[in-house]
Amino acid sequence: MGSRTASGSTVVAAPPAEVFAVVADPRRHAEIDGSGTLRGVVDAPDRLELGSRFSMAMQMGVRYTVTNRVVEFEPDRRIGWRHIGLHRWRYDLEPAGTVTRVTETWDGTRYPAAAFLVVRAMGFPGRAERGIQGTLQQLEERFGRG
Repeated sequence: MGSRTASGSTVVAAPPAEVFAVVADPRRHAEIDGSGTLRGVVDAPDRLELGSRFSMAMQMGVRYTVTNRVVEFEPDRRIGWRHIGLHRWRYDLEPAGTVTRVTETWDGTRYPAAAFLVVRAMGFPGRAERGIQGTLQQLEERFGRG
């Protein structure tokens, strides 16, 4: 069936806390969205933590709202969320002196085989890969390449 994940990494010229401040604040996600699908915040806390819920206005062909829940959280190191779908979006931050390696991952491994066929028909994980590359580029532009 092929890969059920998409991932990419870059190194930015900022400490993990600065990068985490952006990815843990859903009001700032539009600043780094490389997929072109994010339209804005519907409802969200100022800062995400484990169990936080946040709703975003999206558009992938049609407009819709998606509510996410944070399911992975380690301050300044990792944050991941999911919605009703079984895939997760995750950011891992690795400090390296004064720079940070940022890895963004779309993880569809939790789907049963039959359900993943539907996800694949929607263009994933390839669509996620393209969005990840765009987001990593946005992060490089914001913080500079490390």
